Amino acid sequence: MATEHKVQGPASYFPSIEKKYGHPVKHWFSILQAAGNLKHMELVALLKSQHGLGHGHANALVAFHMARR
Repeated sequence: MATEHKVQGPASYFPSIEKKYGHPVKHWFSILQAAGNLKHMELVALLKSQHGLGHGHANALVAFHMARR
């Protein structure tokens, strides 16, 4: 029997982010990349204030982005 891999952590938010905001997560990562070398909460604030994301979604995107740096 094959076991399915359940996505966990920040990436588990990606489907709902794409559905709610109408952009693929690549779009949000390009915004974060272009923002430069800001701190975690500065990036969260940018996504919330300039792009209308909720705190949980913004935090998940930033956490994933920061882990890939």
